[in-house]
Amino acid sequence: MDKQTDFVLRTIEERKVKFVRLWFTDVVGSLKSVAISPAEVEGAFNEGLGFDGSTIEGFTRAHEDDMLACPDPSTFQLLPWRGAVDPAARMFCDITLPDGQPAAADSRQVLKRALSHAGDLGFSFYAHPEIEFYLLQPPSADLRTLTPIDSSTYFDNDPGGAASDFRRRAITMLEELGISVEFSHHEVGPGQSEIDLRYADALTMADNIMTFRTVIKEVASEQGVLATFMPKPFPNYPGSGMHMHLSLFEGDNNAFYDSEAEYMLSATGRHFMAGVLTHAAEISAVTNQFVNSYKRLWGGDEAPSFTSWGHSNSSALVRVPQYKPEKTQSARIEYRALDAACNPYLAYAVILAAGLDGIEQELPLPPEAQENVGSLTDAERAALGYDPLPSTLEDALNVMKDSELVADTLGEQVFNYFLLNKRRECAEYRAQVTPFELEHYLNRF
Repeated sequence: MDKQTDFVLRTIEERKVKFVRLWFTDVVGSLKSVAISPAEVEGAFNEGLGFDGSTIEGFTRAHEDDMLACPDPSTFQLLPWRGAVDPAARMFCDITLPDGQPAAADSRQVLKRALSHAGDLGFSFYAHPEIEFYLLQPPSADLRTLTPIDSSTYFDNDPGGAASDFRRRAITMLEELGISVEFSHHEVGPGQSEIDLRYADALTMADNIMTFRTVIKEVASEQGVLATFMPKPFPNYPGSGMHMHLSLFEGDNNAFYDSEAEYMLSATGRHFMAGVLTHAAEISAVTNQFVNSYKRLWGGDEAPSFTSWGHSNSSALVRVPQYKPEKTQSARIEYRALDAACNPYLAYAVILAAGLDGIEQELPLPPEAQENVGSLTDAERAALGYDPLPSTLEDALNVMKDSELVADTLGEQVFNYFLLNKRRECAEYRAQVTPFELEHYLNRF
């Protein structure tokens, strides 16, 4: 028994934990949970916990119903919202087949494969997200009448306000779970907040994002409000994204840093950024996986719509943040398309694969965008190499289906299921008769 496993078992006993929740993520990014008693934890470490994978979105083919959830002891944390009366803990799991082979549809395994490829090239991958979400009054039966909990706007100071109290409570819970928060603030939209997590390795951060979303929902339930990571819940207010700051390290050295380069961004960082831009359309269905996602991307409000990059340019898909001379380790790029509602394991995997392809092929960058890319003409954007991102999920899937990079990164089973599932979503969306259509056409013709 290793030290971490022994620590988990001792902590469960000493803290009188009554339930241990084993967490894992399905292909579309929903968190799954099964609770076991403390007496079963050691057996779960040794043998895994069996379950029927056929009931989980995208998990099995017909001959692979039996699966095992194998808890990762390094992810053990007590759940702060259960308190001292009914203490509980959680661990994330890797999913395997009964013979011990990793399950092809395990999102965590998809990211681990991508990180292994990065490791073979000498790199480790780090991320730092800016996560946006809306807080709403509990909706009535008519979901078209959504009401934000406040009317505040960007960086407003609202002493005693509901959003301030919410963020304070959420941050306290996150830090009790070992998730460091860098800062938080009110965002542009009424009822919209942003909480930024301190950087971590990509696998830890993907776990942290899944935990973050759970914490936000738990606090919302506790405070009697609705929290949503939906990309675009309001037509007239900004959408919610998850700008992601990314960097590669070689050992203890930031591979994106070069003191002699423009913006202190190394050739490695530039090739990585070029790879992300080159493959941006192919990976969009994964980074922006809902029909609603494209209403955010093409709805203005600083959401990126074209494959451009810039330094202090909020219209660019990839931005090079201001470098701080005393912090060489902070050299990074910021990918601005990502949804807060994505499957973070799959999204990180395809972004990493795109960037590594740029490094391996030494892909060149297009010219830097010096102005609002949306204000350029189509001809000007084409001349500069600023291609449009897909404008709908259906368009994104049509690009993704021909992508060898995405297919290789996700693996055959996840790739095929993802396409099938999202095409079904597109078909269901097309079949809807919307309030817009009724309002404009019902009495007109």
